[in-house]
Amino acid sequence: MKALFYTREFPPYVYGGAGVHVEYLAAELAKLMEVEVRCFGDQDSKDGNLSVKGFPYDNPVFDKSNEKLKAVFKTLSTCIQMNADEVDADIVHCHTWYAQFAGIVTKLCYGIPLVITTHSLEPLRPWKREQLGRGYDASSWVEKTAIEMADAIIAVSEETKADVLKHFNVDKEKVKVIYNGINLQEYVVTDKTSTLEKYGIDQSKPFVLFVGRITRQKGIIHLVNAIKYIDPDTQIVLCAGAPDTPEIAKEMEDSVAEVKKDRDNVIWIDVMLKKEEVIQLYSHADVFCCPSIYEPFGIINIEAMACETAVVASAVGGIKEVVVNGETGILVPLEQQKEAPFEPVDADKFSRDLAAGVNKLIQNKELSATMAKNGRKRVEETFDWIAIAKQVEDLYKSLI
Repeated sequence: MKALFYTREFPPYVYGGAGVHVEYLAAELAKLMEVEVRCFGDQDSKDGNLSVKGFPYDNPVFDKSNEKLKAVFKTLSTCIQMNADEVDADIVHCHTWYAQFAGIVTKLCYGIPLVITTHSLEPLRPWKREQLGRGYDASSWVEKTAIEMADAIIAVSEETKADVLKHFNVDKEKVKVIYNGINLQEYVVTDKTSTLEKYGIDQSKPFVLFVGRITRQKGIIHLVNAIKYIDPDTQIVLCAGAPDTPEIAKEMEDSVAEVKKDRDNVIWIDVMLKKEEVIQLYSHADVFCCPSIYEPFGIINIEAMACETAVVASAVGGIKEVVVNGETGILVPLEQQKEAPFEPVDADKFSRDLAAGVNKLIQNKELSATMAKNGRKRVEETFDWIAIAKQVEDLYKSLI
């Protein structure tokens, strides 16, 4: 059996959880079958059962296109190019809307069963219109078309499965829940501190950590607004880059500048760190905070838990299936607006509640340590890539 992956992200060009998922799933599946990855970029490699080829995204023909539509046009163009080489796979498997048009074309032109993993859903990300303009209508159409014509849909959580069934016309029997996973040998506690030293993190003082992109979805602004309620002796380390739009980048800059007026222990790392550097931060953080307002799964939480760090996270989406409240961390209730953009009804209350969770774990070392150990145990029992790859293989076999 041979599987063909279509994805926007693949190493060395990974900026989000979907890219992390594809990297590890491809590596684990390649132990079971032949896997070909076609992605955005200039990759060109073969290692045993795993071959990777990148396709160009920055096509100069779109240089003068509308700024908000340019990304959509480039994406669709790359998806067509990904189909130019003959397809000889038994299954085509797409990750995120950016690669789904490639899967649509492959299913239609080559007659191969199509699998879609729903890392997120466009109807639940209305803020994407800020980034794409009317292109958001195009990305939504691509996603709807791909999901509704797919032979199987993988939802990364039970809540995501419910969202798929609510927003799309699909047979519920086609939707299978298969969680994200983690490499348990790679994500382990380390005593290395070079990254902390590099960015001036005081190892004698506690710190709370955020890792993620600067987007509405990740809720980072709510954490920044929570800083004024966090114990002043606690350092705040924001490992945050890749802003969706210039507007949210400016909002982030202004918000961080404002809190820095009153405290000098806010450290903003605005570059994409290497895995080993992030693992250092996870390992030494006293608390990891995930303030997302939409999160189908939240792979960052299991990364933190694997590195034995207690988690404070918003009780939304798949996070509620990852973080066990009171055992591996603290889940913060989030009352959201019923209509887009699904922001908190009371943003200040949400920020205060995040801060209260952080303060509780910073002040109670025994509770924090117990949650840290429980988190590692939960990851080992539930989110091992080896078991998850086997579930994906079984799904493929059912379609052939």
